[in-house]
Amino acid sequence: MTLTETKKAFTELGKFLSQFALEANAQKENVLYNDLFYNDFIALIELSQSHNRWFTQEQVYFAVQQWANALTEENLDNWLTKYDLNSVTPKTVALILAGNIPLVGFHDFLSVIVSGHNALVKLSSNDKYLLPFLGKYLVAVEPALANRITFTEEKLENFDAVIATGSNNTARYFEYYFKDKPSIIRKNRNSVAVLTGNETKDELVALGEDIFRYFGLGCRNVSKLFVPAAYDFTAFFEAMYEYRDVIHYEKYANNYDYNKAVFLMSNFKILDNEFLTVKEDTSYASPISSIFYEYYNDINNVLQRLEAEHEQIQCVVGNSALPNAIPFGITQQPGLSDYADNVDTISFLLKI
Repeated sequence: MTLTETKKAFTELGKFLSQFALEANAQKENVLYNDLFYNDFIALIELSQSHNRWFTQEQVYFAVQQWANALTEENLDNWLTKYDLNSVTPKTVALILAGNIPLVGFHDFLSVIVSGHNALVKLSSNDKYLLPFLGKYLVAVEPALANRITFTEEKLENFDAVIATGSNNTARYFEYYFKDKPSIIRKNRNSVAVLTGNETKDELVALGEDIFRYFGLGCRNVSKLFVPAAYDFTAFFEAMYEYRDVIHYEKYANNYDYNKAVFLMSNFKILDNEFLTVKEDTSYASPISSIFYEYYNDINNVLQRLEAEHEQIQCVVGNSALPNAIPFGITQQPGLSDYADNVDTISFLLKI
């Protein structure tokens, strides 16, 4: 199977996914196998929240739209052009996927297949329906992929390398268990925003997208703010008001009530707007429905700290005044070259 054929299969998948949106699904005539998959995919999206209460239709549709936008011929070509994929000896790569947000493991799956290897996939119980469905679509488009994609619930066996994603605790297990295999082991990471106090309302509203998308469950979600000394949170809270409806989701509301109660019983000083608590804390990882912050006097000290602690950081968000920062509002819209933990997955796969 050639790289051109593989890219065509994923391009067709992108066209298929482009039909689905929260506002309205719109079936297109030039999409392959709609008769087999279109209505079933709508049904799967509608059922997603029964499989995982965090996977509301809004969140699943958002994830689907991001992959529809990414899987174009131009994007795939621009991503892969710097790699030599013509002399790969096919290996079997085990994928242990997370399930914190919809289709969170799709990039690893895509990377394995386009690099010419075979994917042996162990899904998270929290997200075990969406990717297999997309796998079936790919096989319908390109039947040769049937021998290169395997989903299993059994113990992983007969593989040559592994990409595993989990918590810091499970990462220690992975590192020991897979010590004799080439591997990428991903641990907990968090994203931060560095504010200067000069942000516009639009920028702060966009920051809310980075905070609330997927209810804050992703490693690319902002969970920590660095703010200048004596920062006035008024404008921040005014911007966050755009996301007030998040409190109507039961699981989010339960977390808000619980974490707020814990903070108050512990006599922690918090700021609160009835759907988000803001707490001064040195940690990067804040609980759901809360965001931590720290004051700074010199922004250069913040940048130096983030560089020193880069293994704990997934994204740094800020305005154009902050070197190399991701603009507000797009942390959950990574490109194909935006690798998790800044580890080039394709380069790894070419060396196994």
